[in-house]
Amino acid sequence: MSGPHRVVVLALNGVIPFELGIPARIFGRALDVEDRPLYEILTCTIDGNPVRTDADFSISVDHGSELLATADTVVIPASYELGPAFDEGYLSPELAAAFEHIRPGTRLVSICTGSYILAAAGLLDGLRATTHWRNTDHFQRVYPKVNVDPDVLFVDEGHILTSAGVASGVDLCLHIVRRDHGMEVANTVARRCVVPPWRDGGQAQYIRRPLADKPSESTADARHWALEHLGDPITLADLATRANMSVRTFSRRFRDEVGTTPNRWLTSRRVDRARELLEESDLSIDAIAARTGFGTATSMRQHMNEALGVSPSAYRRTFKAPA
Repeated sequence: MSGPHRVVVLALNGVIPFELGIPARIFGRALDVEDRPLYEILTCTIDGNPVRTDADFSISVDHGSELLATADTVVIPASYELGPAFDEGYLSPELAAAFEHIRPGTRLVSICTGSYILAAAGLLDGLRATTHWRNTDHFQRVYPKVNVDPDVLFVDEGHILTSAGVASGVDLCLHIVRRDHGMEVANTVARRCVVPPWRDGGQAQYIRRPLADKPSESTADARHWALEHLGDPITLADLATRANMSVRTFSRRFRDEVGTTPNRWLTSRRVDRARELLEESDLSIDAIAARTGFGTATSMRQHMNEALGVSPSAYRRTFKAPA
């Protein structure tokens, strides 16, 4: 082992403390089989001096931006004082000078509106990226060369990754751990931090929209019914009928309420139920596929591989509690 992967977090004035702490919390819980840390997490500011947060305290660090030259991954959390990058689309001279320390090939990660910094540096041109849902329209206007995806929790473009608002930084950092070291390590980190290993849907589900005028105009009852009948064949028409809506109206309202399509939601719930049965029962793979509505082991294997990157048998070996 050549040493842990070094993650350097760049704290700017106005940094949000919660987002600043995400990399240390997630990457810091990733251990190898001998309980050695897989990441080293360090924090720097542009000049090594304390920075203000958006709370009622400042933070002081031990490093200036020269630390960026040693990073394998650089993380830029959101700041409420991004300055020219936010409205005018370019980096301040001080921040541009700090970026010059970053070596070619370094992985770059932004949390929430930290994506403005990457875009202002010209690093997102021609790439997909995201940011907080409240800023996606503004972000697209300021950086028209960026392909902004307003719906997702994060975007992985290989060497550059961006996340949506606030807690989606947790989703992104867990994704990076999963990408670097596999599902088992990422799931262990998630359990230690008491967060889900992944979340369904995108940030659209967190955007406030007008509620249905009547409870009967919601898709909640149809979702509840589906959860009680996961083992049965369920069509979009079945769900729409349960909600007393047309398929078109149901699909639109479902996406507004849940943030994803009915079919994707149903598949995800079936995967969740399959995981529970794989962990907690001795049922065969075929029996679990039947009980969760996948029908065949082949179908369940395909959906679990797509959702989790692991087969049912491998998942069971990893997570089934010993007798």
